[in-house]
Amino acid sequence: MDADDFSAVLSEVRRFVRERVVPLEAEIDETDEMPADIREAARKMGLFGFALPEEYGGLGLSMYEEARLMFELGYTTPSLRSMFGTNNGIAGHVLMVGGTEEQKARWLPRIASGDVLASFALTEPEAGSDPSTLTTRAHREGDDWVINGAKRYITNAPLADVFMVFARTDPDAPRTRGISTFLVPAGTPGLTVAPKDHKMGQFGAWTADVFFDDVRVPADALVGGEEQGLNRGFGTAMGCIAHGRVHISALMVGMAERLVDESVAYASTRRQSGKLIGSFQLVQGLIADSQTDYYAGRATVLEAARRFDSGEDTKIGPSCTKYFASEMVWRVADRAVQIHGGAGYMRGVAVERFYRDARLFRIYEGTSQVQQVIIAKALLGEAARG
Repeated sequence: MDADDFSAVLSEVRRFVRERVVPLEAEIDETDEMPADIREAARKMGLFGFALPEEYGGLGLSMYEEARLMFELGYTTPSLRSMFGTNNGIAGHVLMVGGTEEQKARWLPRIASGDVLASFALTEPEAGSDPSTLTTRAHREGDDWVINGAKRYITNAPLADVFMVFARTDPDAPRTRGISTFLVPAGTPGLTVAPKDHKMGQFGAWTADVFFDDVRVPADALVGGEEQGLNRGFGTAMGCIAHGRVHISALMVGMAERLVDESVAYASTRRQSGKLIGSFQLVQGLIADSQTDYYAGRATVLEAARRFDSGEDTKIGPSCTKYFASEMVWRVADRAVQIHGGAGYMRGVAVERFYRDARLFRIYEGTSQVQQVIIAKALLGEAARG
């Protein structure tokens, strides 16, 4: 995107986040729902398709530009980003990476516009950070595929118009092979979405289990078609998740910036023993550590995004930045609560809410421990296997 146009986008999003969404954070947390006018405003701003190609109606941002946009979106409740994150990220990228031209032309313009909400159905009760163990199956019957299985913690499932469903199509193949991806519209007979989950945090972002009981879809629902897509879903998923790890890391950096701002504001106004607590050196140390963490996280994400765009590093970098950023924002959130003292433990205080929201980042898009394994194995090669 032209630099001036991109600057205008960033400015518009910053105003939207800080003037319209931030004042609604407590309401969103309390009601567990994103207001309809915020959803519509995000749609009109093109936020449902910022990472999708311009030819399909998206903004076509690079990973570097996307990261800078996510810094702005991360300044408020993560449920805002979650509303359109799957369209731009793991769900939309399934079609970008693995879809046929016909599938892209049919679905991507509607996903980019926000007319269709896409959901990424990979995780299962016994296949989370290691999706290669998934047990959902699809078998061919005539001109159709029949899908059976269950998915867990699927973002936007209660609202989704279409699901990108990963299922095992060759049960005899090695774990990372024999998996394919299917486009399954909501309302297809046999597809059931459970009631939304009641989570620790990130209220307003809905997840739910999804069940497939003899769900029948036509042959052209196989992402990539039989020639390019059959039994190649695992590679598609990993490519989408690598992009998602950089994307979500940038969100965490935005949250860390907000937490630093909240900490500084509180320490600059709260008095104890007749003095501003910002004058206490131990409080200053907490703030200095958090600012340093934020600064390092921002630099790490931008470098990972740059190398992702160039193709230099699409594996270790995304895992490194996701690992660092998720642990970083948790430290910053913990310090923010500490700086606020008893007030930081009270509902209705921003840092208490962000503390609950931040905890999930060390789990989804691959746990911190899985990122450690990915990084180490990539560096050690055969030595990691003993």
